[in-house]
Amino acid sequence: MHISILGATGRVGSQIVKLALRDGHRVTALVRDPGKVDPHNRLTVVQGDVLNEEDVKSALHEAEIVVSALNTDGTTTLSQSMPLIIEQMRSVGITRIVTIGTAGILQSRTEPGLLRYQSNESKCRLTRAAEEHHRVYSLLEASDLEWTLVCPTYLPDDEYLGIYRVERDFLPEDGMKISVADTAEFAYKQIEDRHYVRCRVGIAY
Repeated sequence: MHISILGATGRVGSQIVKLALRDGHRVTALVRDPGKVDPHNRLTVVQGDVLNEEDVKSALHEAEIVVSALNTDGTTTLSQSMPLIIEQMRSVGITRIVTIGTAGILQSRTEPGLLRYQSNESKCRLTRAAEEHHRVYSLLEASDLEWTLVCPTYLPDDEYLGIYRVERDFLPEDGMKISVADTAEFAYKQIEDRHYVRCRVGIAY
């Protein structure tokens, strides 16, 4: 399979790249700094910006699926780039996207009708990042794409365990954290697993 990965030099994205190459897939990575990517004979690196339509188009060329591990970076890049990604996916005929979100945009258990970041369930004082992910969720939901939004809670660089809980639309009860490695593995599995198409998935230990 040919996979286009956005955010390929980030904590989650870089591990998804390694998993895909390990399993024999072809990968195209759109990155700002190619020096942060280890060369591989099945890896094509496109230097560019997700806010540039032509760069996104180049990154999606010949791909069969898109994985977005873009983070918020303290900017609006995440929500600004998603309309470009959706448009270019449509133009080249890609229907499947797996993207990394945040547990803040899952449904609240304590206040039905609200998302976690909007409710007393959230311990975060700042909501800017969750609002960015919420905008992306709304864009995906309004699209005709086959999307899966993986929503981890607190995301430390702990060791890989390979054992975790997932739940559609909600954070697993009493879920406190999930490692980058385990989040990457679950997101990577969604490339071929269609169980969570067009929904959010909470993930935690």
